[in-house]
Order: sequence, then structure tokens, then C-alpha cells
Amino acid sequence: MEPEGYNTEEIYLQGFFTSLPADTQQTALHTIYGLENCKIIRYGYAIEYDIIYPNQLKYSLEAKAIKGLFLAGQVNGTSGYKKADEQGLLAGINAVQLTRCKEPLVLDRSEAYIAVEIDDLVTKSVTEPYRLRTGLAEYRLLLRQDNADLRFAPYGYKLGLISKQRYKYFLNKKTLVEKEKERLKEVIIHATQRVNELLTKLGTTPLSEAANLATLLTRPEVTYNQTTSIDTNRPELPAEVTEQVEIQIKYAGYIKRQGIQVKRFKKLENYKIPQDIDYFNMHGISHEGKERFSEVQPISLGQAKRIPRITPSDIAALMINIEKIKRTKK
Repeated sequence: MEPEGYNTEEIYLQGFFTSLPADTQQTALHTIYGLENCKIIRYGYAIEYDIIYPNQLKYSLEAKAIKGLFLAGQVNGTSGYKKADEQGLLAGINAVQLTRCKEPLVLDRSEAYIAVEIDDLVTKSVTEPYRLRTGLAEYRLLLRQDNADLRFAPYGYKLGLISKQRYKYFLNKKTLVEKEKERLKEVIIHATQRVNELLTKLGTTPLSEAANLATLLTRPEVTYNQTTSIDTNRPELPAEVTEQVEIQIKYAGYIKRQGIQVKRFKKLENYKIPQDIDYFNMHGISHEGKERFSEVQPISLGQAKRIPRITPSDIAALMINIEKIKRTKK
């Protein structure tokens, strides 16, 4: 129960979401211990809105049927203002790109959460309001808030969304991060009494032989700032640079593993499907598969694979048919 403020008697009941009739809401509230005699100041309500089926959209958020019509927000079947903001930004960018006769900005699932959301909407459509959760992103280890500039600044500069000065600042930061990572690999720490006393104090195992500082930083107990006393030639760096250095070194093994997964993913995403093919004339694909492919019109084998109820045999048959089409065109 959350007080609405210091100077009011109003209390917000967290978790009691309802759009039931007023008398039913009152009856339900009165069954809660302590609220038997409560008075409802404002009744709960629900909002009902119309949507288009989002599989009618391209990845750019342009309608497949109407050129130049871009849709964003709840009309696409999503719930929440952050998702509306993201879609609005991307739809706006792509509307401008269209007027300039340039390629749309299309991100993939390994690059951004908004890309995960749009791919889910376009590929799977919706049966209820869509909410984006981190668990829906297969490559969420790469989609962190600390590396957002590393992922998006190049796009932002290319599209004219960030200034040249800001982009230079980003490039300088990126250079400093890479230089510091390389330097830490070259700094050798010997198993001296002073070093081992520090490591013991930090709650980690003392060194039995020399190791570079980068290896030492992979230990959970050791942070970048705690090694200042044994890293005598450390340069003065901004906090945002040292934070990125430490994250990239500490989680290098996990990030590398996820990078391998992304390479496999990109291979399927780069296998493009011609947009003028008739799935119903293809052999070996199930009837449901043909219907789903025709409905979604996937642009890549990766997207085709993510369509609900598509079987591995449908994908295999689709590849065979596409290869036949390519050979015929050649």
C-alpha cells in the first residue's frame, strides 16, 4: 500500500489491477484484511485500443501494403511507453531514409532490444499486448547499457543523429579502451610478498607465478581500481573508459562465446530470401509452412526459422527450393 503523498490520505494499492464494474471492485477490496471499510476515490479502469497485425509490417516499420506509411507504438500491438518511444524513433528514422531514397535502418537481434521486439512482432505477430523482457533476447550479454554507445554511435553519426564532435569523443573513448586492454596484457605482475599480501587482503588466492594484470582482473574479487598500487605506470583515464575496460576483460570468455553464437546467427540472417517467390508452388514444404511463409514473407532464412510452427523439414525444403531458383536465374 503506497501513500500518494505526504499531504493526502489517498493510498495506491500496488498489484490490484482491475477493470471490473465499480461494485465488484469495491466487494473485492473489502475482502482484503485491513481494507474492510476502505473508500474508493477513483476506480480502476482499462484501456482498449485497436491494432494492426504487426506481421503486416516490414522490419523498417513501414506497412507492406502501403508505401510510406510507418506505424509505431500501441497500434503495433505493444504495451508500454518505452517500447512506443523506441518504435517511434526507428519509424521516424526510416521515414526520413525513405524520403532521401536511402536504405532503411534495420537492426538485428544481436544488436539491440528494439530489434528483438520488432523481429518478434513482424515474425510472430501478437495475440495479446507485447511486452519486451530481457529473457526474449538470445544475445542479451551483448545488449548492455554500458556498451550502448559502442553499438549505436556509428549508426547515429551515419544517420546524422549525433554531431561530429560527439562522434570524435566516442572514437577517442573506443581507442583508449582498446589501448588500455592491450597495456594490461603486457603488464607483468610477479609473485612478490607485497602483491600476495594485497591479493590475500582482497580475498583471492595469492600468485604462485608471474601473471599479466589482465589475467589478474578476470578474478571476481579483483577490480581495476584495487590494483593501482601494483600498476605503477597506469595512465590517467576517464571513469567511463576504465569501467568498459574492466567489464570487457572480466567477461571476455562469456562475450567471446556469445560472439560465436552471433556469427552462426548472422550466417542465417545473411541468407536472403527473394521477395517475389510463390511458396505455394514450392515442393517439400508442408501446407502450414507454405501458409506461414506466405503470410510473413520472411526476408532471410533466420527469420523464416523463427516463424512459429515452422518445422526443421520446412526450412530444409525452403533452402532447396531457393537454391533451385538461384540456379535457374543464373
